[in-house]
Amino acid sequence: MVQAKRGLHPKSRVDDFLERGWWTTDTLDQLFLDQVTARGDATAIVDPANRRDLVGSDPRRVSWNELEAEVTHLAARLVEHGIVRGDVIGVQLPNSIELAEVYLAAWSIGAVVSPLAMQYREHELVTMANRAEFVTLVTVNQFGARNPAADAVAARDRIPTLRSVLTLGAAIEATDAPDAHIVPATASASDRELVGARRSDDPNDPNDCVTICWTSGTEGEPKGVPRTHFDWIAFSVATIDAPRVVVDDVLLNPFPMINMAGINGMFLPWLVTGATLVQHHPFDAPTFFRQIAVERVTYTLAPPALLWMLLHNDALLAKIDLSSLTRIGSGSAPLQPAMVRGWQEKFGLSVINFFGSNEGVSLLSSAEDFPDPDNRARYFPRYGTPGITWSSRIAERVSVKLVDPESGEEISEPGRPGELHLAGPTIFPGYVDGENLDSPFDEDGYLKTGDIFEIAGDDNQYLRYVDRGKDLVIRGGMNIAPVELEGIIAEHPAVAEVAVVGDPDEVLGERVAAVVVLRENATLSLDELVAFLKERKIASFKLPERLDIREELPRNAVGKLLKRELRKQPTNVD
Repeated sequence: MVQAKRGLHPKSRVDDFLERGWWTTDTLDQLFLDQVTARGDATAIVDPANRRDLVGSDPRRVSWNELEAEVTHLAARLVEHGIVRGDVIGVQLPNSIELAEVYLAAWSIGAVVSPLAMQYREHELVTMANRAEFVTLVTVNQFGARNPAADAVAARDRIPTLRSVLTLGAAIEATDAPDAHIVPATASASDRELVGARRSDDPNDPNDCVTICWTSGTEGEPKGVPRTHFDWIAFSVATIDAPRVVVDDVLLNPFPMINMAGINGMFLPWLVTGATLVQHHPFDAPTFFRQIAVERVTYTLAPPALLWMLLHNDALLAKIDLSSLTRIGSGSAPLQPAMVRGWQEKFGLSVINFFGSNEGVSLLSSAEDFPDPDNRARYFPRYGTPGITWSSRIAERVSVKLVDPESGEEISEPGRPGELHLAGPTIFPGYVDGENLDSPFDEDGYLKTGDIFEIAGDDNQYLRYVDRGKDLVIRGGMNIAPVELEGIIAEHPAVAEVAVVGDPDEVLGERVAAVVVLRENATLSLDELVAFLKERKIASFKLPERLDIREELPRNAVGKLLKRELRKQPTNVD
């Protein structure tokens, strides 16, 4: 059974965080209505510029008032299809106005949204739908050359709880959805009466579950991560404070709104501040840069590889207009100091370093706290360091500690790697079906992140990322952090992207392998790479013994690198 969808956090935690002011009685649906009142006819949200290629209809832009009218219309249709409080709605939609409307409509009537990557097919739909007990699946009839609705229809017989498959978007001639196609429209008086009665008779509680997102599943099957109004609003403090998002900002969202990056990185800052949100999907560099210029985007997120590539592509830079940008956020992979420094020196733009996860990790290095770009790339704040203050409100709310993975001892000295544990109002309440899974929390209630950090800085005020615990390469008893090597290799002039993994070895345990995507027209041999690294004076046991040149690195549906697909498989011995 799915974890209860009401009252996810225990009363003691709720009372404590409310008293501290870390949680409030706000709900996400009420924040939306407040923005409608405040912003009215101002532009709220803009479709991807390439929407016609994605779903076969032209892009739109709507005001806050128009958005509210369509959200209410959609909420009424959900009520008519039997959706009640706590029901889980699976949603497989590209970034679009409609995706935002599904979130807001579901929350307005107390339903839970479980977003799914567009790359998922029937297998993933069945797995996730049964774990979260979907009662409805909302999707589209066209996504490029695919028909996601057909996958949903094919899967429904294997999802006992699924009562309906709905498609959403502009009017179409035919639909493969057996239940209904919903066209965005202005709410009628009867729609408003129906939804208003539902909200009045059964109001939302900030401790209600509002989303079930999914872990990336890089090492196993994805796990469901439930979140409440409490969690998301507290989590958004980090992604609002670091870039100082304000109502006049234009936000360009290039990440799917299915997990922490898209929801907390862009959607929630938009919702909380009333800024303008421009959607983008799937990532396409020419479209992305055109949107920045046309929409006069002031803040966006971008993967490190894109920022590194752009920094060295003068031909492309000559064709694009970045003059409206005032700051950029990045993360999901360690940032190269040379890249962060380059953007500051070449464009006068500060790259904000984010480190987060669906479960609630929220570390951030802003230009305000880290004016030196090299430090901003290398370090995160060690919240709670005596005598040190940080600019974000999150610093006073998140508690961190490093724990020796072997002994369980808390680490207080610099230079000694340990697993990062966190506590505070951003941390999720536990996985769906958590009673059948290993607990993600330690005995003190801290989230065990699986990420290895060490204490650094003159006053021990920094955390330096070492690596994912499971990604460490152990060669002849020596621990090698791939992220360190990746940062150095990435500065080679021939390298566009790199991942370092450990190949199994009968004698040494593992040997270092570098998997590289080259820049256009570049070449690289293993000997050349080793010579480059030797010039950097690194320890000889860290030098790669295999170089694998690829056209691209394998990633899962949410863009996370699949290192397991890069490792050489052990030879079977009879």
